[in-house]
Amino acid sequence: MHTRTITQNSNEQINRLRRLGWNEHFESLTAEVELDRVARVISAQRGRFLISNGCNEWLCVPSGNMRHRQQVYPVTGDWVIANDMVVTQVLPRKNTLSRGEAGSRGKQEAAARREQPIAANIDTVFIVCGLDRDYNLRRIERYIALVYNCGMAPVVVLTKADLHASPEPFREEVEATAFGVPVVLTSIRDESGVSELFSHLGEGRTVSMIGSSGAGKSTLANRLQGSEIQSTGAVSESLGKGRHTTTARELIAMPCGGLLMDNPGIREIAFAQSGDGLDTTFADIRALAESCRFADCSHGHEPGCAVQRAVDSGELSQARLDSYRKLQRELNYVQARDEKSADRVERERWKGVAMEIKRMNKRNKR
Repeated sequence: MHTRTITQNSNEQINRLRRLGWNEHFESLTAEVELDRVARVISAQRGRFLISNGCNEWLCVPSGNMRHRQQVYPVTGDWVIANDMVVTQVLPRKNTLSRGEAGSRGKQEAAARREQPIAANIDTVFIVCGLDRDYNLRRIERYIALVYNCGMAPVVVLTKADLHASPEPFREEVEATAFGVPVVLTSIRDESGVSELFSHLGEGRTVSMIGSSGAGKSTLANRLQGSEIQSTGAVSESLGKGRHTTTARELIAMPCGGLLMDNPGIREIAFAQSGDGLDTTFADIRALAESCRFADCSHGHEPGCAVQRAVDSGELSQARLDSYRKLQRELNYVQARDEKSADRVERERWKGVAMEIKRMNKRNKR
């Protein structure tokens, strides 16, 4: 009877956690963890975390090691181990949505070396773009590459479709650029597009939204949740920019069982990590490049360049190729930076080992 009660309680705990996004990935990594100490970070701000175990929510503070950055610091979406009112450990992440720190885009200085985690353990990212001055194909490409690099699935959400009598061409233009990425048109005047988005918000699924200020993220969150959970702000007619109506990242429970996270508007989309996001985002250029004469073709002025032939024939736009080259330069820099950082860490580690050996030899001589 006692064993049956323990098993029943354990199953109930797992079911509660699964409603928060707990899945096989975490179960396989945390076989030795006590489930009653596992919780998810619902919101993280200024040294405090609101966490939930699927039954209760409570505020916690980070452990001393976390405060001094000797351990991974939690972000919204993390699974953590909590001891009463203290978060003591972050469980290994499935993925991390991160970008280069604001002000670092295009710079190869110290600021560009800092990574800014936005959220963790995300299944899908809604890339929200308004069909007003916010609409920009090149920026959408950059967002898609960022999301793919972070190991997540992108969905492009075009808001404010009611501003146009016929918004369908915008969807077609994005679909022609974002190969294989779902593109959804939404309007504030009706429920168009909402049902398509609900399919990504099933029970146990976690979705994050990113986009510029004023793109309509908070309005969309309200529409999906069915109530006014997020404040909204007007867009400046002169600048075409909105204010940061969302100031904190918080996981919001959706009626269909999933979790949605709004984010403050992003003005700069700088890459913080390398990956295969570029090849996935520009699958058309990658396919063309396979027919280039040289394997290391830069798609500039080399003879036999299939990519340049496509530009000359009108099959590929020069603007898209320029965008590809620009993102490739940035990601090449990030990769080179990471490799150098890894080498430096290894050198410093062996330097520390050598110094310790030297100290031991001195003690032995005494």
